[in-house]
Amino acid sequence: MLNKFLIANILTFLCCFSLIAQDEDPKKKQSPEEVIPENVVIDSIVPVRDPINPLSPAKAAFYSAILPGLGQAYNKKYWKIPIVYGAIGTGIYFYVTNNKEYNRYRDAYKSRLAGFTNDEFYLDIQGNQLSTPRVTTEGLERGQKFYRKNKEISLLITFGLYALNIIDANVDAHLLQYNVDENLSLAPHYKINEFDRSGDVGLTLNFKF
Repeated sequence: MLNKFLIANILTFLCCFSLIAQDEDPKKKQSPEEVIPENVVIDSIVPVRDPINPLSPAKAAFYSAILPGLGQAYNKKYWKIPIVYGAIGTGIYFYVTNNKEYNRYRDAYKSRLAGFTNDEFYLDIQGNQLSTPRVTTEGLERGQKFYRKNKEISLLITFGLYALNIIDANVDAHLLQYNVDENLSLAPHYKINEFDRSGDVGLTLNFKF
């Protein structure tokens, strides 16, 4: 009778120990790092892109058309403003210089046609009257053609630089809104062909959601 009672106690103890071990096993399998608390705050930085403004390129071009360099300031490319004014200013300088020389030769030529001999080319450096002019009438004609041509070229270049200033502002505003996210990438790749052991070269387009 005592033996049966002892065996029953041992079996009961073993069953209880087995139940306790089963309850503790899941806790032992999870390390402190794997245990997720009830209130979890996930700290992640998600870059938020500014919304695309379809009118931004048109605004930049309009501003540059009103005042050269203003479109570059709108795009926050301030370093381009001195370049814009330097380029357009150079074109204006050459236009003014060639126009001034053209007017000199034209006025002297008109004076010659009127029969006068008192134009600036009939005077020496000290302002004394010369018997023969320093520039002949034919030279005055050639001078007018030369400076008129340079004046027209300078004017065309100036207008071209003005138009380039507008185009630059427009294109720059487009590029500022271009998607350069790391999730969208285009990269070259090289792969060995398993059939003929030759190399394949190509481009891989990756897009991550």
